Amino acid sequence: MSEEHDKMPEMGDVTEDDKLWALLSLIFWPIALIALLLEEKRARPFVKHAAVQSLIVGVVASVLAIIPVVGCFTAILSLALWVYMIYQGIQAYGGTWVNIPMVTDFAKGQGWI
Repeated sequence: MSEEHDKMPEMGDVTEDDKLWALLSLIFWPIALIALLLEEKRARPFVKHAAVQSLIVGVVASVLAIIPVVGCFTAILSLALWVYMIYQGIQAYGGTWVNIPMVTDFAKGQGWI
């Protein structure tokens, strides 16, 4: 197994409530902000892991949405990103620790997760 998986808590530590919050956070990034503001949710590693990543992706997507680009490239990119986040949310609801390329490494490097 990779070194990242060795640092993650055991599956028994993840509750059904954690899975639901992770799913909702990954699909709708404003819910991730709510999860991080609630002390009992922020204290849950699984929820925090998903919420921080979702918040980063949400901020990046929002910035991309306001950048004017010729054609509908940003709309297509935003839609594709949202579909990807839905997929990641479904994975998290199944109990999988979601790792989004570049985002997870950035968040870990900042000490956020």
